[in-house]
Amino acid sequence: MPLHIHHPAHEAGTWDRLAYARKIVRSEAAALGLVADRLGEQFLEAVDLIFRCTGRIALTGTGKSADIAQKIAGTLNSTGTRAYLLDATKAMHGDLGMVAPQDVVIALSHSGESEEIVRLLPSLRSLAHGVIGLTSNGESTLARHADVAIIIGPLDEACPLKLAPSTSTTAMAAVGDAVAFVLSEMRQFGAEDFARFHPAGSLGRKLMKVDHLMRQGTAVRTASSNATVRQVFSQTTVRGRRTGAVLLLDDKGRLAGLFTDSDLARLFMERRDQALDRPIAEVMTHSPITIRAGSRLLEAIEIIQDRKISELPVVDEQGKPLGLLDITDLIGLVPLEEEQTTELPAVA
Repeated sequence: MPLHIHHPAHEAGTWDRLAYARKIVRSEAAALGLVADRLGEQFLEAVDLIFRCTGRIALTGTGKSADIAQKIAGTLNSTGTRAYLLDATKAMHGDLGMVAPQDVVIALSHSGESEEIVRLLPSLRSLAHGVIGLTSNGESTLARHADVAIIIGPLDEACPLKLAPSTSTTAMAAVGDAVAFVLSEMRQFGAEDFARFHPAGSLGRKLMKVDHLMRQGTAVRTASSNATVRQVFSQTTVRGRRTGAVLLLDDKGRLAGLFTDSDLARLFMERRDQALDRPIAEVMTHSPITIRAGSRLLEAIEIIQDRKISELPVVDEQGKPLGLLDITDLIGLVPLEEEQTTELPAVA
């Protein structure tokens, strides 16, 4: 059976759980303030060592420190610094082989005396270009034997028993973020770079270019604006999912107009059968709304929403079509948190 620690205030119903939760969060926030003030030249030395690294950054730790190491590795990778997780236990049994001479290792240990980390130090120092220690104990084995040690200093754990890693792991994660983001600024890592590493994420979708999603090549129907409606629809076929629009070109290959399946249906509804054998230029949409190649997908979505259209041609600087965005390709790409600012219109 689980162990329950009874407290008189709990039994009396006077224990304010919300106030206690706020106290925990505030205690960890206060600890981060202390850690921020303690950062100094050693932090800069560690950042410079990583910045000059021509290999990758190995993150290692044990227990909860290993979890924080994995989080820091992910943050580094997504912000322009190549990193990987080195499992300390597996490293003792062969995984040290993944450490290259150009790599820099960041070893995390609250006490600085974790058995696996201490045992790994000699090997890490001989295999890697450098070792950075991240610990609370400036007198520990890790701090003394690392090339550079970032000391976060003594911290009281928020755990009521002062045993479970809480404040210390929060501080390590925050310092890891500081390292990653200082490096990203040093590398001039921008939004476009971030998007390349997050093609499927919410943030990546905001920054994605129309070029990455537009239909192109044989997936787009094109025809001469001099052709008749009947010729256009009897000759233009596409593989796979068909789009509901035909891009009509002038003699120089520039976009002259747009004709959709809805336009064709309208001719039948209005019994304008004679128009089928007339030049499609007479019934097409002249100078359709377009977007330039290289534009962001979010801009295209806003245009489709504001102008209430279902197809958006993508053109180059000369006005020649490079592809087509169809509304059916965009549905589901806008995350829920953006719906109030960017909503996709219903398909007509």
